[in-house]
Amino acid sequence: MDVLINVFVGLHIIGIAALLGGIFPQLTAVRAGAGRFTPGMLHGALTMLVTGVALVGLNQADDQSVNNVKIGVKLALLVVILALVYVKRDEEKVPSPLLGTVGLLTVANIFIAVLWT
Repeated sequence: MDVLINVFVGLHIIGIAALLGGIFPQLTAVRAGAGRFTPGMLHGALTMLVTGVALVGLNQADDQSVNNVKIGVKLALLVVILALVYVKRDEEKVPSPLLGTVGLLTVANIFIAVLWT
């Protein structure tokens, strides 16, 4: 079971990398107001959602304790990220604060995962 959990953790990290990897190259475009949400960012957020749900289920099936409040906060942030990226995915230009918000929420999600014990 530990191998399966570690595989899903790796896939979860790949989803995070896809989401943040779509934001970082656009930092110069964001200053000009020409940033946009790429399909990879949406796929990364969806990967985070699917693998996160799978990880919670696998950990509970393995009789490991799961902090449901922490998972709820992370899920709420991810739902906001997904909503923003999904709704604005077809627009040529996305307002700079919106792209920054998605980046900050993603980083907040990472820090919650790492620091909240």
